[in-house]
Amino acid sequence: MPRPSTLRIADLSTRRPTEFALKPTAEDLEKLARSLDVSAIRKLSFTGTLSPLNSADWRLEATLGATIVQPCVVTLDPVTTRIDEPVTRTYTPHMPDLPDAAGAEVEMPEDDTLEPLTETIDLAAIMEEALALSIPAYPRKDGAETGEAVFTKPGATPLTDDDVKPFAGLADLKAKMGGSD
Repeated sequence: MPRPSTLRIADLSTRRPTEFALKPTAEDLEKLARSLDVSAIRKLSFTGTLSPLNSADWRLEATLGATIVQPCVVTLDPVTTRIDEPVTRTYTPHMPDLPDAAGAEVEMPEDDTLEPLTETIDLAAIMEEALALSIPAYPRKDGAETGEAVFTKPGATPLTDDDVKPFAGLADLKAKMGGSD
């Protein structure tokens, strides 16, 4: 049975846009937070339109709004992030042909919004995908710094980040040689 957020293309008007607005329940937000491995999703909305482009193609234009909480990658303190992202998809039964070579390098089509048109469009799945792509990979609390960790065996001179920079010593060498700018 399709979800309530699933639209059947055959049921949509071909003359005007179909508006939609998804606002998941608290229970849905908890499940989605676990699925996306974030601490919490405080707010989530997905609003927009699905419009016919011609006799075969459809265009989804929407806005994803969310407030998520994740642990800081440095301190593990909670970091709250606000996400406001436009989401665009073009559904067509005429997808460009891609080579069928397994493991071969494939050039992606120029239009990265193209999706194959099927009998239904699952708005909740689109919302979840857009949210997953928008979540910061390495959230950092304001002012959190990783610092510098230096490791070496006992008695050896530790190698620092500055030591491995290829041009780090040029300024010192220039100063010793009496060079000027």
